[in-house]
Amino acid sequence: MVGIFVGRLAQLRWARWLVVLVSLAGCLLATEANAHGERNQEPFLRMRTAHFYDVKWSTYKLAVNDFLTITGKFRLFTDWPNNLPTPEKVFLGSGTAGPVFARVESYINGKPAIQSGKLELDKDYTFKVVYKARQPGLHHVHAMLNVDGAGAILGPGAWIDVTGNESDFRLPVTTLDGTKIADLTSWGVGTVVKWHALWFVIALAYMLWFLRKPMLIPRYLVIEEGNEDVLITRGDRLWGVAFLIGTIIIVIAGVQWVDANYPNMVPLQSGVFKLDPQPVEPRTVSVKVDKATYDVPGRSMKIEAEITNTGTEPVQVGEFETAGIRFVNHSVPAAMAGVDPSYPKELVPPGGLKLSDDAPIQPGETRKMTLDATDAAWEVERLTALLNDPDNRVGGLLFFFQPDGKRIIANLYGPIVPYFTKHAEN
Repeated sequence: MVGIFVGRLAQLRWARWLVVLVSLAGCLLATEANAHGERNQEPFLRMRTAHFYDVKWSTYKLAVNDFLTITGKFRLFTDWPNNLPTPEKVFLGSGTAGPVFARVESYINGKPAIQSGKLELDKDYTFKVVYKARQPGLHHVHAMLNVDGAGAILGPGAWIDVTGNESDFRLPVTTLDGTKIADLTSWGVGTVVKWHALWFVIALAYMLWFLRKPMLIPRYLVIEEGNEDVLITRGDRLWGVAFLIGTIIIVIAGVQWVDANYPNMVPLQSGVFKLDPQPVEPRTVSVKVDKATYDVPGRSMKIEAEITNTGTEPVQVGEFETAGIRFVNHSVPAAMAGVDPSYPKELVPPGGLKLSDDAPIQPGETRKMTLDATDAAWEVERLTALLNDPDNRVGGLLFFFQPDGKRIIANLYGPIVPYFTKHAEN
């Protein structure tokens, strides 16, 4: 009965218009998009390219024209995917949902990162990006690297609430010659519009000259008859010469006008900087993955690893980070102290990281243990799509802590096997 009623209702013209109006109203009234762009990226891109850590957002609520600063570190992973170009050209980009923020400063290792640069694999870098709030709303803001040939690599993201009015936004700039620009977003737009309008009128006039003649079929028949010479008249040639001469004159006059009005110009910079990575600290802990499995029904990743401590102090496994998700060992105080209470909760699974043997690994000891990272975050973040990759591999950073709180970071990577039933391991 319900199906018959709905079918008859749909036949009514007013009902169909009502559905359209309700749909449009829903689109217009929607103020928040709960989509995470990083979840649409392939897991191998998130787990085996750049690992961001120690990421901090200066604030989570600000007004239009206020500044947001994101700082942190990243490591270009040693197990870089073979199907991606290596990071020969890397640009520190803006991980926002469109132009909701204006990026005003960016640094890598404390150096200005206004250009692309060459970075090295298995090395660590610090970064800092300063944004100016432009559009009000609730925006998901990331750290992001753009790698030539590999695309955008997003770090962890946080929701930033921006209040105020977009019409109040201003981006003042002082140029190298001392010129003060009140708002860079609107500066020079009038000149751009005028030049585009001029060339549009010229192009339209040139097109209309030839559109006045018969088109397509008549011209095709003339060509078929071998009389194509009659298609271009003496008037057409004169008209074309006039446009050619006029275009050259306008270009020359335009260049002279620009030189007169803007005598100090710097061309767009296309160079690539070479940046030294952070000093490499002694990596006294090494990790070798013996076996990695993912239990699909249980949403659980288990990694059997052989860990060797070549240092002079005992260490404990404190955290496993991959794709921005942090599985923290709750029994290690130094690891728990490293989690900022304001850090996005969805990226720190409450279950944390479980170990088969949580005792400190002594100097010179090699121990086999199982790391258990179980949480729905694997599904929520769509990382289980790695099971469909032609190269099933897992990658991440393993954080170890000494008794004095010093942290040692080791790479963890290896092949992974999916289990689609709960008892597949037995």
